[in-house]
Amino acid sequence: MIKIYPADSRYHANHGWLQSNFSFSFADYYDPSNMNFGHLRVLNDDTVAPSKGFGAHPHQEMEIVSIVLKGHLAHQDSTGRSEQTTWGGIQRMTAGTGVVHSEMNPSNSEEVQFLQLWFIPDTRGLTPSYEQTSYDPAQMKNNLLPVVSKSQKGENIASIHQDLTIYLAELDANQTIDYSQPEGRKIFVFVLEGEITLNDEHVLAKRDSARITDTSELKIKASADAKFMLIDLV
Repeated sequence: MIKIYPADSRYHANHGWLQSNFSFSFADYYDPSNMNFGHLRVLNDDTVAPSKGFGAHPHQEMEIVSIVLKGHLAHQDSTGRSEQTTWGGIQRMTAGTGVVHSEMNPSNSEEVQFLQLWFIPDTRGLTPSYEQTSYDPAQMKNNLLPVVSKSQKGENIASIHQDLTIYLAELDANQTIDYSQPEGRKIFVFVLEGEITLNDEHVLAKRDSARITDTSELKIKASADAKFMLIDLV
């Protein structure tokens, strides 16, 4: 089954310095029927004004992934890590038994746009940790590039404490990618730019998403040049 969630169906929060769109219940938005998709608990699409951001705050028992789409994101946390990343970089933080962190826009003139994803970990009580990796966006060209995974390893793939893989892809117009997975798993698709069609039937435009179950074979075709994220999870 493929269920489409249009971009404008997301909850929008306007804080002036912060524009957020929530795909799942978060903060002031509560919907008991939209708490998660498998182990994906949060997907926030954030735009932060120059020199603004999220000051130091705590988290526990969550795997947190940040993917910068535009601009730069500065991270600090109580494990002692202080890093910056941009498009082509991944931040993965294990909150575990408890961590305090901040995410700020270090630019005085440019917005930062990024996705923050939270996943329920496969083990509780983990020691907090932070990892930053980089990938070559050119390898996304007409290809599903793994950037976060538990099962797939490599210096350009961030590790995570959950049975999932996050792929990024850039698909030229009229090009197709076929994706297969074992029965019982789920697929989450989120369009970053452009337009794609799933299994010759379901059309997704920019910031639309799809929650896919009981579908082991997925055909993804770009109706126009497109960038998208695909998450294989349970």
